[in-house]
Amino acid sequence: MAYTDELEPLLSVEQDLRLMIAQRIAEEAGAPTGATANEEHTAAADEAIASWAREDEDDHDMRAFRPLGPLQKLLVAHADLVDRIIDIRDRRLS
Repeated sequence: MAYTDELEPLLSVEQDLRLMIAQRIAEEAGAPTGATANEEHTAAADEAIASWAREDEDDHDMRAFRPLGPLQKLLVAHADLVDRIIDIRDRRLS
């Protein structure tokens, strides 16, 4: 049986989510659905991801008060995946 690193698929999914966030930002900026996100949208996605990570968890608990929009759902999925990646890396260092 060939060795497969459990991180490889997770890192690939993380990049896919990053591109989906950029795509969603492009759509919210008025680009047609399915249009390719450009560098500006990708940079905005990176900033949205960083901003979401900096937010207090209390701010993220807004799910209790109102439904999350499509962009927020993608950011939650990305943050959860990054947490999982960090946990795996931490276990490897232990």
